[in-house]
Amino acid sequence: MITSIQNARVRKWRKLHTRKGRRQTQTFLVEGFHLIEEAWKSNWIIDQLIVQGTVQIPNWMRKLPIVRVSSQVFHAISQTEAPQGIAAVIQMKTLPFYPTNHTLLLDAIQDPGNVGTMIRTADAAGFSAVFLGKGTVDLYNDKVIRATQGSLFHIPIIQSDLMDTLTMLKDKNYSIWAADVGETSSFYHQLKAPQKVALMLGNEGSGIDTDLIQEAHKIVKIPIYGEAESLNVSIAAGILMYYLQM
Repeated sequence: MITSIQNARVRKWRKLHTRKGRRQTQTFLVEGFHLIEEAWKSNWIIDQLIVQGTVQIPNWMRKLPIVRVSSQVFHAISQTEAPQGIAAVIQMKTLPFYPTNHTLLLDAIQDPGNVGTMIRTADAAGFSAVFLGKGTVDLYNDKVIRATQGSLFHIPIIQSDLMDTLTMLKDKNYSIWAADVGETSSFYHQLKAPQKVALMLGNEGSGIDTDLIQEAHKIVKIPIYGEAESLNVSIAAGILMYYLQM
């Protein structure tokens, strides 16, 4: 059992809290039984299980490389308020993208909870992929991972230059819909959704980059019936994604 937070392996795990550390090793850290099981069921490679003290684990986990650590060490690597006493180091990978259905594009969205929620919703709505543009929070940020509730392991999530992605999607006969609250935008429910739509949403404060929005075939908005100025971007994404699948 590892009992010192100065242990070399503990220092290596703690580096996975940073984007640089994750990129250098091409691995990331997840916590909790549910997320680890989702990764395992989806055939992602689990390098190590980190288990606190005498925490009991199911039989299938016993086949994986296991390191037992003290409660002090586990709390040093944990990023949750109420840790379950189990974490895993998982290898990064990108699932293949098959352009058969709608896709989601996120431009410079910085709130990890919003990004994770939109990935989870895209998975639930049956979207083909999620593309993360420049300025968007890191996919392997702990809060993003937790907000996906395991959808990270189910749907292709591709970090890309969105201008190049839009060109690629247009070549594959996608219609580009950009969400924007401008006066010239069309209400989404007044439009008929094509078979393949790339839905693009932008930064929580400034919206979609001007150069990107000019590439859209349709600019759409959601009606506001009350006094609220706008909707949370992940809520707006959910409304639009499910409309496209109707």
